[in-house]
Amino acid sequence: MRLLERNSAGELSLTKDFIGDNIPEYAILSHTWGADTEEVTFQDMMDGTGKDKSGYKKICCCGEQAKRDGLQYFWVDTCCIDKSSSAVLSEAIISMFRWYYNATQCYVYLSDISRLAFDVNGKCNQLPWESAIQDSKWFTRGWTLQELLAPTAVKFFSKDWEQLGDKKSLERHIHDITGIPVKALQGSALSNFSFSERLSWAEKRDTTREEDKAYSLLGIFHIQMPVLYGEGGENAFKRLREEINKTSKGPDNNLLHRLPYAVEAPFNSYHRQHEPTCLPDTRVDLLQEIYDWADGQEERCIFWLNGLAGTGKSTIARTVAQKYNEHKRLGASFFFSRDGGDVGHAEKCVASIAVQLASSVPTLHQHICNAVSEDSNIASKGLRDQWNQLIFRPLSQLDGRSVQPSLIIVIDALDECEGEDDVQSVLQLLAEANNLGAARLLVFLTSRPETPVRLGFRAMPGFIHHDLVLHHISRATVDHDIATFLRDRFREMREEFEELPAIWPEDDKIEYLVERADGLFIYAATVCRFIKGDGQWLPQDLLGLVIPDARSGQLPEWERDVPSQSPTWKLDEIYTQILRRSVQGGRDKDRTVQTLKQVIGSFAILAEPLPAATLANLLQMRPEAVNIRIQHLHSVLNVPRNPDHPIRLLHPSFRDFLFDKHRCHDQSFWVEEKQANRTLAVSCIRFMSAFLKQDICNVDAPGMLVAGVEGSRVNQCLPPEVQYACLYWIQHVRKSGAQLCDNDQIHQFLKEHFLHWLEALSWMRKVSEGIRAITSLESIASISDCPDLYSFLHDMKRFALYSRSGIEQVPLQVYCGALAFAPTMSIVKRQFKDQMPRWLQSFLAIEKGWNAMLQTLEGHWGWVYAVAFSPDGKVLASASSDETVSRVN
Repeated sequence: MRLLERNSAGELSLTKDFIGDNIPEYAILSHTWGADTEEVTFQDMMDGTGKDKSGYKKICCCGEQAKRDGLQYFWVDTCCIDKSSSAVLSEAIISMFRWYYNATQCYVYLSDISRLAFDVNGKCNQLPWESAIQDSKWFTRGWTLQELLAPTAVKFFSKDWEQLGDKKSLERHIHDITGIPVKALQGSALSNFSFSERLSWAEKRDTTREEDKAYSLLGIFHIQMPVLYGEGGENAFKRLREEINKTSKGPDNNLLHRLPYAVEAPFNSYHRQHEPTCLPDTRVDLLQEIYDWADGQEERCIFWLNGLAGTGKSTIARTVAQKYNEHKRLGASFFFSRDGGDVGHAEKCVASIAVQLASSVPTLHQHICNAVSEDSNIASKGLRDQWNQLIFRPLSQLDGRSVQPSLIIVIDALDECEGEDDVQSVLQLLAEANNLGAARLLVFLTSRPETPVRLGFRAMPGFIHHDLVLHHISRATVDHDIATFLRDRFREMREEFEELPAIWPEDDKIEYLVERADGLFIYAATVCRFIKGDGQWLPQDLLGLVIPDARSGQLPEWERDVPSQSPTWKLDEIYTQILRRSVQGGRDKDRTVQTLKQVIGSFAILAEPLPAATLANLLQMRPEAVNIRIQHLHSVLNVPRNPDHPIRLLHPSFRDFLFDKHRCHDQSFWVEEKQANRTLAVSCIRFMSAFLKQDICNVDAPGMLVAGVEGSRVNQCLPPEVQYACLYWIQHVRKSGAQLCDNDQIHQFLKEHFLHWLEALSWMRKVSEGIRAITSLESIASISDCPDLYSFLHDMKRFALYSRSGIEQVPLQVYCGALAFAPTMSIVKRQFKDQMPRWLQSFLAIEKGWNAMLQTLEGHWGWVYAVAFSPDGKVLASASSDETVSRVN
């Protein structure tokens, strides 16, 4: 793509050929061509000629307008495409929609429209161009259809280059002239409109070359096909229709992209790819009972497998999911995890299940797409509304011939879902599978027997769910399975370490480990990882730390003072041994232990897993200090080889151990959970205070849309530790049990950086999460203990809710429109008034304080097409297509 720019002498010239991501921001011209002899060509630009052509003026005007809009480069089709090269021309035609789509500004030049007309008395008629614009040639040309729809920002200019308005202010006129739905003009995805509807938009348009009538629609239908000038218009359109028919056979996947999706939720997601399934000859009877339930005619639609931590529930869930995935009967899976992120709560649960169902069941795909099309905001609604519209209703629309005998949904570790109310809501929704007709939906669910889960099942009729308690299975059966697991892991170690004996370890040692496991698979798995080590010690030596000396018959010294009343005491022993081993050899043991506690405590409380370097930055530690502390903890932490990947706890029982003073018998390793959250909250606030600022992404354009800035740029300007701090600092404050007070660190941070924080969340597309966080913080602020902070938080919430729609699309409007339209008595407005542009600072809001309803400007029943403020900013006037003018003080 070659662009135009002015050189140092003020002359227009073509740039080099920009390729891919190297294309700078640019403006683009949309116009109707004059006579070929009067349009400036590519060759003219190369030769430095063409200035005497009438088409040169609009090119200059385009360049001057681009400069006024802060853009160095611009593009004009007449002179930026080398039409002498068929390859270049073909590439340009195929890329045309994308070029207009990526343009920062699009200028529509209406060469047949004058801004003003005067009557015989010399007086200006009222906007005479409004009636003339409908007859403009521009609306009749084929190529201008995509030039209207593709760009976000479109400005219309008269033949004298006077601005008539933009796509937003003129959308009602444009709709009336073209018949294009307003939603399409407002930027709604074209895939939301049927192929026939999109074709109808071009029916009355024409092109100079007959083939172009088809080629000009390639971008409208997201189709690529060879450009063959000379084939004739009929053949070109025939090929276009063939491509459309191919595409239209399948539903539009873009609709599903609107749904929030937890990528780590499925059993076979990337980060779960190394997690085990049941070994052959283990869990035989249990799995058979599950398969009999799933494959038979069992009326109970839910199978609840519950068990204590470490009894192997997740491994069984993965095994069941894998089996039915291979048999094309797995509808979806969602594996909750207290590691946090999208799988730590239920917010994306229903939508993620719906997306998987649409992929797993082709006949269901269109029904779910239709549900999204009917309600584009469905993902922001409650879990019940999401379930009814995205899952229950689409499944109800299937007949028995279009689905498998039954679909399986696997839900693992529901007890790890944050929020007791959400846990019970999920159970209530899953129980509704019993009310489906032809489509039979079965749910396999695992959890610990925690109170919220038990209460949820207790509220269900008994005929809906089948229960099985994992830790009540015959001890002999469980011991057999653990022994099989241990032998398999030791076989792998012998294959990896050639120096190990062919028979190692002996059967009596395996029997000892089985006894010590006491029915907990997590004990066996952790011991095996500990014995395998990290390459610094031989497995035989590490096994000797776990197995008592055969000659003395005594337990290892580290086990002798551990009480044995708890059912997890043996697991706690191995965790203690792992931690003690990891701090051996340090010069300053106390300092080493404190650093270890800070590191593992932080990993354990993170709301979302982070890489070691990111956590180190957040804690203001050197990355190597974190890496040293975790290098011997591979038996309890999943430490990826790629340092950019997040570190995770291998099992939630390790977190439970760290935070439970009664289980962590060596008190030097006990992590006080509230204190750990307090430390991380302070780190988040300190980090944000040092990093956040106005226009954090340096776009220098108050009207820049979120969609107009590449995600890579946002991630560069807001590194992972900053994004984590912005998203979760309030969560850590709440979990720290902190007592809020006026003018404390939190209050001071908000008074200085609230708008910066809100802007950052907007670039991250997380404004909704920010509003929920504010509400959460407000709920723990006492109006009696901290009246000023409480009032500020309440005003912050109203401010964010009121300006949400604008801020979500245009982040920097938090300093402009959001502040300007806030009530005069708004605490946020008064606190940050100096951050408003000077030309807005005198603007007075309609009301002094927030009312019961978010503010709405009313006064017309027709479309508003013009708005103007009085010079003193006290009066707002608006004009509408209903032929009325409204005046608001």
